[in-house]
Amino acid sequence: MAIGDLAPALYDAVVVHTRSEPIHRTFRHRICMWLVDLDHLPGRSGWARLFARFDPADHIGSPDHSIRRNVDSWLGARGIDLAGGRVLMLASARSLGHVFNPITLYWCWRPDGVLECVVAEVHNTYGERHCYLLRPDPHGRAEVDKAFYVSPFLALAGSYEMHISPPGPCLSVAVDLRQHGRTVFHASLHGTRRPVAGRHIAWMMLHRPLSTYRISALIRAHGIALWLRRLRIHPRPEHASERARA
Repeated sequence: MAIGDLAPALYDAVVVHTRSEPIHRTFRHRICMWLVDLDHLPGRSGWARLFARFDPADHIGSPDHSIRRNVDSWLGARGIDLAGGRVLMLASARSLGHVFNPITLYWCWRPDGVLECVVAEVHNTYGERHCYLLRPDPHGRAEVDKAFYVSPFLALAGSYEMHISPPGPCLSVAVDLRQHGRTVFHASLHGTRRPVAGRHIAWMMLHRPLSTYRISALIRAHGIALWLRRLRIHPRPEHASERARA
């Protein structure tokens, strides 16, 4: 599938989180995610603004600039110039006034269609965000040191081993947190592409209502369950990032 045919699209997906140490605990839930071209964002008018909005304040950089400009600026600060190449973003849309994206992915192509890099933007429940620059190998694998506090039950140490396949008819993302030679946390996202059409959007709204509210609630419920098991809490360090709007 050509880059130009990839977006916009909906993905009906399943998210799985598994903690391995010191106790084993897993939860999974279904979610609707959007793949959008940052140069041609949907949701600018009408009913779409209510159910599928993509605000700069919810993502990387300044809320006063477009998401595309902010991504280009972030990359430029790291010596990367896409020269106008396409950027596709995978994220949940702001719906009914709410959004929470534990992870947002940006696939960044050069004009010749070669993938330059992937940016993984991670949000925590404290309103902070952090971006990782990834250079996946031909098999979609990348590794990066952990540099952002996500869970109070995981130390700010170790590295992430990621497998991020380019978007297509199917979506596959996997993240393993490795600490002291062991995998202590695993997350995966697998989805099936659906065209952006009225019937598919209506189906998603019917079968995945209040999806981002549910994500936030599940993460907090999972944290409470771990706290009740008396897992060690690691202090949250200061992080120099913009606050993400709730």
